[in-house]
Amino acid sequence: MIIRKYKPLDCMVLAELFYNTVHLVNAKDYTEEQLNVWATGSIDLKEWNKSFLEHFTVVAIEDNVIVGFGDIDNNGYLDRLFVHKDYQNKGIATAICDELEKYVCTDKISTHASITAKPFFEKRGYKVIKEQQIERKGIILINYVMEK
Repeated sequence: MIIRKYKPLDCMVLAELFYNTVHLVNAKDYTEEQLNVWATGSIDLKEWNKSFLEHFTVVAIEDNVIVGFGDIDNNGYLDRLFVHKDYQNKGIATAICDELEKYVCTDKISTHASITAKPFFEKRGYKVIKEQQIERKGIILINYVMEK
């Protein structure tokens, strides 16, 4: 596996990976209605690219396939961390997270973890600060503010 910095040409692939991961991997913890408002299939690629470029963003590649990605801002907020549905439980999220955490020079790293991702972050030493309910289009999604 290779981990490299994000390139704008990656954006569409990352959007597809995000959509598929949310709808297939997170389906064990969220309803179809919740998944549909979380990952709509109509991501603003221009905004995502801008966000990826403003953050430290990396992609993981295996066999010439992007199998995961993550990004973190300069304040230590780990924004996104997603692994391809067919490459789960292979250490990809760990490798990406290691890169992201090494990048920031801050005492605290925070994230908003899904129900699905919460155990992963707990194993990495993150603590739940609070559970929160996020409303999107009238649908409530639960996630956790976590810090390390």
